[in-house]
Amino acid sequence: MTRLIQELEQNMEHSGVAWGALLAWQFWAANGFLVLLLALWFGLHKIRCDPDNSGHKERSSSNLAEEEKEGQNEFVKREVGNDSANVEEDNQDRNEEGSIVVAKAESNVGNEAKEGSDNAKEELNNNEKEDQVNVAGNEAKEGSDDEKEEVKNNEKGEKVNVDGKEEGKHDANKEDDGHNVQRTLGSLLEERVQLPALDLDKGCSIVTDLMEKLTDIFGQNWSNSFYPVPQEAIGVGSTFEGWSPRAEDLVYNVLVPLSPPPGHAFHLELETAGVLQRSCCVRVELLCTCMREQLGDDMLCFLHHSEEELRRDQDPSLLDTLCTDSYLDVEKTVHWFYQFTKEAWVLSPQSRHWRLRLLPSTRSCKFQLRKDQESLMVELILGVRQGDSDIFVGSQPTEVGIPSITWVETYAVAEAKFFRHISRQAPPDSWHCKCLQLLSRMLMGAGFSSYALKTVVMHLLNTVPLTQWRRKDFWRRVKDTMKYLRCSLDAKQLNHFVLGNERFPMEISLPSDFRMAEAPNLFQNLASSPDAHKKAMQEYVHLLHQLKKMLF
Repeated sequence: MTRLIQELEQNMEHSGVAWGALLAWQFWAANGFLVLLLALWFGLHKIRCDPDNSGHKERSSSNLAEEEKEGQNEFVKREVGNDSANVEEDNQDRNEEGSIVVAKAESNVGNEAKEGSDNAKEELNNNEKEDQVNVAGNEAKEGSDDEKEEVKNNEKGEKVNVDGKEEGKHDANKEDDGHNVQRTLGSLLEERVQLPALDLDKGCSIVTDLMEKLTDIFGQNWSNSFYPVPQEAIGVGSTFEGWSPRAEDLVYNVLVPLSPPPGHAFHLELETAGVLQRSCCVRVELLCTCMREQLGDDMLCFLHHSEEELRRDQDPSLLDTLCTDSYLDVEKTVHWFYQFTKEAWVLSPQSRHWRLRLLPSTRSCKFQLRKDQESLMVELILGVRQGDSDIFVGSQPTEVGIPSITWVETYAVAEAKFFRHISRQAPPDSWHCKCLQLLSRMLMGAGFSSYALKTVVMHLLNTVPLTQWRRKDFWRRVKDTMKYLRCSLDAKQLNHFVLGNERFPMEISLPSDFRMAEAPNLFQNLASSPDAHKKAMQEYVHLLHQLKKMLF
């Protein structure tokens, strides 16, 4: 027990010594760490107070700022260049859009380059577009100069100003907003176009079938007479072209070509009475038919048989029935065709289902067809073909006081064939007829007629690619039509589309001198009458008002 106690006391003495040594080591380690911290703090404080080191730091900071400024300057320069390029591209796009009307007017409106004053008008449009390009270019240049000045100021140590870039973006946004507004207006117009549903095909089919039956009846019952021989009727006018101003007063216009009976010949004698509506007289000449008589034809020669024989054995010649002074009389011919229609109607199959009502007219044959709730108004115009072309002289009504032997030159057949030519080549969703129908419905008719609008649209159809007449292009084509019309009104010049148009489709047959002739001015009356021009401008303003009313 005594030994154990002694050993325990010795162990306790050794543990106290070890513990004291450990505490002493921790004390000196802590003191050394504090001394190191003091030394580091003193060194940093000395570096901060050293002026050489401060200058080095400032120079480093300025170099960094300069590099940053140079990078920003390069960015600004690139933005200015891009903005200028965008301005040029946008101007080029606008010029390309406007070139449709420009090219059209250059080819069809004017006299200087074979087309005249509308070329001057289009030059004015070109100058306006060039002015717009120059203005845009100057604005871009001014913006670029402003940016350069800001860059110079930045090189002197001022803060980089990127307001020019912001303005460029703002201008681009404004331009995009303008395009968006145009697209919105176009969408509004497309949505709000309220055009009546016209079943023109059905009416045209009924009228065409009726005229075929009348032609067959004439060949079966009147072939031995010496009256003019009706040929296959040709549908003309707006209904057969695929558009009509109004649904409530549709009129189906038909031209019936007349050929001379046996032993007769027609000779057209062009009069020089007017430029706008050229007129002709149809001189009737008797031909020798002795050879036909020798071949067994039951016909006497009007030239080589006595009047007594002719009066006793043969019907009178055309000269003795429908002519005045050897010229085919319009009013007599129309009256004869009225009587023929009344007699032939009884023999036609249509008389079982339709009722015919003849309407009075002196230079055309008008009648109405009725069946239950259906009603069709038909107007027949008699015509004589010029050679083998699609140009006729017709009996259509004109100004009061025209001689009864005068036949007026008509281009209705050539124009109807032009619309059929366009329909064959245009996309199925083409809106060219809707464009014409919309604007013609808004006319008051006080200043200019729907024929003037039709002429403008035909000029544009002949130059604007047909793929650009779809529904999505409707607003642009309406604007083109209004621009062309306004330029024509300002110049008081609207060239005829068929006569004097070198770009008229070659597949439509015209007389040899037609394409090279001087184009008549449909607005000739506006140049000679200030009151007429004032009314025409009022009509144009009315059209604009109606379009605005439709949109808003």
